[in-house]
Amino acid sequence: LSMNIDFANLQLQYQKYKVDIDANIQAVLNKSNYIMGEEVYELERALEGFTGAKHAITCSSGTDALLLAMMAMDIQPGDEIITTPFTFIATAETIALMKAKPVFVDIEPDTFNIDANLIEAAITDKTKAIMPVSLYGQPADMDTIQAIADKYNLKVIIDGAQSFGSTYNNKTDSNLGDISTTSFFPAKPLGCYGDGGAIFTNNDEYAKTIKMMRVHGQNQQYYHKYIGMGGRLDTIQAAILLVKLPLYKEELLARGRIAKLYTDLLTSNVKTPIIKSNRFSAWAQFTVKVNNRDTLQARLKNNGIPTAVYYPMSLHLQECFQYLNYKQGDFPISEKASNEVMSLPMNSFLTNEQVDYVVSKIQENI
Repeated sequence: LSMNIDFANLQLQYQKYKVDIDANIQAVLNKSNYIMGEEVYELERALEGFTGAKHAITCSSGTDALLLAMMAMDIQPGDEIITTPFTFIATAETIALMKAKPVFVDIEPDTFNIDANLIEAAITDKTKAIMPVSLYGQPADMDTIQAIADKYNLKVIIDGAQSFGSTYNNKTDSNLGDISTTSFFPAKPLGCYGDGGAIFTNNDEYAKTIKMMRVHGQNQQYYHKYIGMGGRLDTIQAAILLVKLPLYKEELLARGRIAKLYTDLLTSNVKTPIIKSNRFSAWAQFTVKVNNRDTLQARLKNNGIPTAVYYPMSLHLQECFQYLNYKQGDFPISEKASNEVMSLPMNSFLTNEQVDYVVSKIQENI
């Protein structure tokens, strides 16, 4: 018996929350307050309550969140920011857009996150910040990273695009580092219905600057203190997120339950994710390591099971970063991961029967 599995199941989620989402969208339409309406500020207060961060500032995307963070820190051309090569392009792309230099260090083989023990050796007199990524939903080794940052007087910007709601030592990763960012891209654990993101900080000056930067550097209308950007979250997206946020803790628990089910059922031929004991993952993806990925993906697709590869090529080998002069073999753990990782369907609405089906089709094809 075949079954069609939905990777992220956005449609089912919408149908469950449809009445409230439609009402919130209609309220914005009735008021026609499409840009910086009161729902935007209401959402920011709700995000502060959820994360414990002093300031939550919404913006137009997770990518723009990273840019705004670096703009607030006054990152300059030639500055160096240490990060991971095993992540979505936006992490290093935004560094390059600031005319700063991404400096890569390899990842841990078990968590896929930046190997904090390699960071110190990459620091130079041009290093200004460390940008760890909470890949697949799990924060990096923030105690070690923060200790290095403190030792060398560096800033820490967390790329938490995949990890909203995760925790490290019982503290949300939105409340770690100097600035933490996230994405509300539709397929993220907490997603809106377009692009969206947020920036979190406990630093009053950063918050004040970012709020101006996202509206073209204005401190009052048509008076510009900074060179900024059009980086606002639109009101309709805020209205959608206001419905979804109160339900999010329940969805996170469901994602964790599904991840445990996958982990318990998959055999040793498939390497399941390792979550460190002091961390709680948002499970943006359930990413396994397999040896026969292409063949397995094709067979799963034929059985109605979608999969994805995050990410098939490390950033240091991408054409756009050739100017950094990295080469094959520079980051072997990252390169090995890019050939082995495969993400299985993950959303809070998967049933036990669906997980059983996915696992059964993986096991029979190994």
